[in-house]
Amino acid sequence: MSSPPSPSAGSLHGNDDQVLERRSLRDYYIILRERFWVALPLALLVSISLGYYLAQETPMYSATATMQFERPERVVLNEQVVDPSIKSEIDLNTYILILNSVRLRSMIIQSFTPDEIRILQRPYLHDRHGGGTPPPVSALLGNVRPESVRNSFLILITVQNRDPEGAAIVANHFVEQFMRYLIENVGGRNEFAVDYLRSRAEELRQESETAETRLQEYKRRNNLVSLSASVDIVSERLRAINGQLTTARLSRLDHETLLRQIEKMQAENGNLLEVGYISAYGSIATLKVQLADLTRQQSIYSERYLERHPKMVDLSNSIDVVTQQIQKNIVQAIADLRTQFTKARDSEQAYEQEYKTAEKDQLRLGDLSVEFKSLENQATVAKNNYIQILDRLNQTTTSKNLENIPVKPLDRATPAGRPYALNLTSIIKTCTGLGLTVLFGVAIGLSLLDDRIKSAWDVEGFIGAPLLGIIPDLAGVPESEKHALVSGSLTSPGFESFLSVYSSVKIHSKLDFPKSILVTSTIPAEGKTMISCNLAASFARHGKRVLLLDCDMRRPILHRLFKLTNEAGLIAWFEAGARITDDPLSDPTLGITKTGENLYLLRSGGRSKSPTELLEKPVFGQFLASLKQHFDLILIDSPPMGAVTDALLIAESTDEVIFVCRFNRAFRKHIRLYIKNLREGKTEFLGIVLNGLSPRRIEYYSNYRYYRSYKKYYGSQS
Repeated sequence: MSSPPSPSAGSLHGNDDQVLERRSLRDYYIILRERFWVALPLALLVSISLGYYLAQETPMYSATATMQFERPERVVLNEQVVDPSIKSEIDLNTYILILNSVRLRSMIIQSFTPDEIRILQRPYLHDRHGGGTPPPVSALLGNVRPESVRNSFLILITVQNRDPEGAAIVANHFVEQFMRYLIENVGGRNEFAVDYLRSRAEELRQESETAETRLQEYKRRNNLVSLSASVDIVSERLRAINGQLTTARLSRLDHETLLRQIEKMQAENGNLLEVGYISAYGSIATLKVQLADLTRQQSIYSERYLERHPKMVDLSNSIDVVTQQIQKNIVQAIADLRTQFTKARDSEQAYEQEYKTAEKDQLRLGDLSVEFKSLENQATVAKNNYIQILDRLNQTTTSKNLENIPVKPLDRATPAGRPYALNLTSIIKTCTGLGLTVLFGVAIGLSLLDDRIKSAWDVEGFIGAPLLGIIPDLAGVPESEKHALVSGSLTSPGFESFLSVYSSVKIHSKLDFPKSILVTSTIPAEGKTMISCNLAASFARHGKRVLLLDCDMRRPILHRLFKLTNEAGLIAWFEAGARITDDPLSDPTLGITKTGENLYLLRSGGRSKSPTELLEKPVFGQFLASLKQHFDLILIDSPPMGAVTDALLIAESTDEVIFVCRFNRAFRKHIRLYIKNLREGKTEFLGIVLNGLSPRRIEYYSNYRYYRSYKKYYGSQS
């Protein structure tokens, strides 16, 4: 026999290390083609959703205001005056950075009037859900981009906003507040500064009056004529209630402790008169003295008189009466104690409730205090700002000798007539790119996540085993005919595929005939029995005397395929004593049946729930060895390895093993593990038969492309 190819010749047989699949463009084409109808809807959904989202983007309006800086040639005579005129482009860039500063943005936000704020919030009103508040002023500026015009002293302030009028308002405020910034940061004073201070003073006066009005309204609404006095009253109330609560709790604990002591003494049948509370209760002390006197007198009389003497009887009755009175007083004392305990507990609970109510009042006053102090501070700050600006206005003088501000508004921003157009080309490119990315990403991602066996590379590269052949998908063939495809006509579906497996088995085998071959798989329904039958028929067709042995004793099926009963066979042979005869064909317990030319069948002989007990017996291996004297090949159909361990036990008594894998059914890591277990034994592992591929997949996934050419060539002649 010819030896198998060396592992070094492009094969990974026997390699247990992790291997990486090297894919070609054709492989990726196959991956995309197989998962195209899964990935395409998702890609379309993502790209269309993104396109719809981008198309629904709110239109934006643009407005531009222009400022001009001059370079006047002046002589600055006043040392206190800062000359802000532009000397170089560095100065111009400095002003641009100031326009982008957080300080200037804060000044602009504070400069908006209520009417201007309503204009800026106007586009957001339809976005409000359930009466939500519009966004704050700081989020209404939009996109502001100051930039200098090259080779000039012009600065353009471009604002993009959802409202056309709002964009113009923001741009013009940037110009006005920038000029205000220059005024506040130069040493000279001019008429413009005086006008600004006057307008600012009026604004601060209105703010101060508004803050004071809010504070007074808050006082009236919450009845806070004197907040500090209310807080003091509630605090004093808390302290008083806390003291009363402590007293009530201590009283309740004292009564509870005394009750527990009495209950304990009652449980131990102790003398309750030893309890101080009971002994001091009511007339118990007097009764105790009377009882002691009567007891002493009874002791004296007992020395003179007998027990039934009238005086002794009277003393005994008196003692019983006093004792009963003491017991009644004890019961009454305990009842009074329980009543006092209940009252103390109720008082404690009442004080606790009152304390919680006072705490709530204190917390409410605390919450009111926070808002009250905030309003009070706002009013104080507004008043102080107004006083400071008035003081500065009084100190300001007009200087006409020097113009300190080298900037003037050139063009005011005007509202745009229409929004700048959406970039439809960019949207289409973005959606197309994202759709293709999702399409390929989903297809390749599903391929990486899918660990089921699919290709010749999975067999030879990942699992590291020879590929003996590929059996096409025979879904169109009735189940009752699949086992007899090779024994039928030459035009039977898959005929050449089984012959190719037969050839590969001969090539990879290192043993001469006679020998035994085990056929197994990972999980049920992978076509193991069908391949066993047709492979046995292939050897029989080439003149080998073949015995097909059904070792699946849990779910035997070969007898049904050949329309035989299952009374005789392996299990029946074991039950009859497992005697090895010179002529197994004549042994009625074995019932070896000829099913075709050179082809014989040995059935399972029934079912067994524990076939491992039979397979582990040494006589089983001896029996297989004896069968080699009568047959060239013993082909054994066994249960799948993923379900039971029968196949491993059978493999110990066979010469070679063939593993069957169905396309897209079993996982590669499981197959690799089971084959590793088989290789660790003494049995020679021949390779894997890949079953269930469509002709198109056979062409794509393997190098066995003769299938279609054979079908085309021989099919036209049949």
